[in-house]
Amino acid sequence: MTLLNSIIEIAEQAGQAILEVYQQDSSNFNITDKADASPLTAADLAAHQLIVNALTALTPDIPILSEEAADISWTIRQTWQRYWLVDPLDGTKEFIKRNGEFTVNIALIEQGEPVLGVVHAPVLGKTYYAAKSQGAFLKSAAGIQAIRVSQTPEVVRVVGSRSHPSPDLAGYLVQFPKYEMVPVGSSLKFCLVAEGVADIYPRFGPTMLWDTGAGHIVALEAGASVHFVGLSDGLYQRENLLNPNFIVSAIKD
Repeated sequence: MTLLNSIIEIAEQAGQAILEVYQQDSSNFNITDKADASPLTAADLAAHQLIVNALTALTPDIPILSEEAADISWTIRQTWQRYWLVDPLDGTKEFIKRNGEFTVNIALIEQGEPVLGVVHAPVLGKTYYAAKSQGAFLKSAAGIQAIRVSQTPEVVRVVGSRSHPSPDLAGYLVQFPKYEMVPVGSSLKFCLVAEGVADIYPRFGPTMLWDTGAGHIVALEAGASVHFVGLSDGLYQRENLLNPNFIVSAIKD
């Protein structure tokens, strides 16, 4: 089994652990607030433990940075030539709302760049994945298919956050004569651009490294551009875990 296939399997197993909680009464979610006031559930913790255990067994020499275990000093992280970047449950607010728009994100970072990524949406039964120079793919009930960004449309389809609206977005969108909004949660926004369902994903609001790593490589391998404002090198090898604004686009200049 290739490394990518192993990561797909781990992400899907984590998705199953999430579904076991998701299918219970919401009173069993054990929702608490983290230091940044974002919600944490039993599903986040179950997926985190499963992924960390599986990655440690699979690649014991590669360190792991997970949202649920991110308290690792820059002194240590700056020595990492490669590491796993994990969001065990991206879109916890969507999980709590029960709209199905949440994902498991696992990315392999080398020299500050994502080189492998898996985005699994357990409720939707979809797994998006990519590896550097190998293309992007979607695995679903219909099978496995290569995915690619769409051609520049007459009406620009803009994918945006369902739970984190931004006042800056309206100002950005005035450049498009015709556009339509496609609201969706989690890293699925990267994947909709990669799949050709949306054309651009402008993010003017806070995200963290683990929110973007896996979706980033999927979008790139599908032909999209990913631009982080003010950053060009070492996107995922920096002290600040908070991302700047960014734009994922299938639109060619």
